[in-house]
Parts: sequence; C-alpha cells; structure tokens
Amino acid sequence: MSASSRGPEVLVSRTHPEIVRQLFAQEVPEIAAGTVEIKSIAREAGSRTKIAVIATEPNIDPIGSCVGQRGMRVQTVITQLGGEKIDIIEWSEDAQKFISAALSPAKVQLVEIDEANHSAKVTVAEDQLSLAIGRGGQNVRLAVKLAGWKIDIIGSATGEVQNIEAEEDATKTPAEGEIIESPEKQSESTEPTEPTTKTEEPTEPSA
Repeated sequence: MSASSRGPEVLVSRTHPEIVRQLFAQEVPEIAAGTVEIKSIAREAGSRTKIAVIATEPNIDPIGSCVGQRGMRVQTVITQLGGEKIDIIEWSEDAQKFISAALSPAKVQLVEIDEANHSAKVTVAEDQLSLAIGRGGQNVRLAVKLAGWKIDIIGSATGEVQNIEAEEDATKTPAEGEIIESPEKQSESTEPTEPTTKTEEPTEPSA
C-alpha cells in the first residue's frame, strides 16, 4: 500500500493472481457491475491462468461475458499479461462438475469424489491423459489450485494412478495467448504432451 494525492492505494504485483481479477474488471462490464463474479483464480504467471466465473443474475452467460465478441475482451487481458494463456470455466457447487471443467481442455469420463479426504479420482481416456495432466503437470496443478481438491488422474485403459511428481518448467517462455472454455464451450485445445501425473495437496484458491 502506498500514499497518493487520492489517498492510500493498493499496489498489486504483475505476477499476483489478483492482477487478473483487476484486468477482467476493467474489460468486462458485467464483472465491474457484479452480475458476473470471478469465484476462483489459479495462476502460474507468464504461462497460464485458469479462472472460474459465475453469473449472479439469470440469463447471463458468464463465460461469454468474459470472452466478449470475437474474443476481444479476453484477448485484451491476454495481451496485457504478455501472451499468458487463459482458461475460462464456469464455477459450480457440484464438485464433480467443477473438477471436470477445471481440467479443461481434457475430456473427463468420470470423477469419483472422496469427501473424507477432500480428494478426487478422475478417469480419462488414454488419448486425453496428456491434456488432463498438461506440460510438466501444469494443467492438473492449476486445476488443483482452482478447485481446492486433491486430484489423481487415471487412464481408463490401465485403471492405474501414476504417482510421478511433475516438475514445474521454470525456463519455459510464455506461449501465444489461448482461450480455453469449459468442455461444453471449448474453442481451442492445447497440443498433447508426454503423459505424467501430478498429485498434490491443494492450496487455498484465490477468492
């Protein structure tokens, strides 16, 4: 926080997830007005961000509001973040539905919830494993942060969970901006990579 002629101002780092909320509030009138709310943010700055949104009024498409006509709204945010990929999904109180959406762009076959351990086993087809896990485990890592659940990815052919700890690639440069919506509204998908599995305890998602 710093002082200015207009009073105290809160300064947010460009790498902090909150900057994503502020940028969307500038570009999306529905967020500024409160008719669309960002419920959760998971970010690896300079690489990829996932946000979960919900409409607070009926007949409002929260994802469409954030994307904008021809993707103009989200593309503006992507540009301001230096080409960082942004996945926009619809938040849900249904844990199975939300976890499935959080793993977009992968198509999920089954989500089994363990309430006692606050964990989920997610089954995907073998050809979806690399999408579900992501490069260096990034997709599942962000899904864990976004949803707040521990997630194990299981290939449907083997039925086995591979507990291979995914290492974050700190040397990876930001990729060109990409918009990925919830499974029902996907606009793009990432290129598959070699499958690994990321299993980790969730941290508190950004509110």
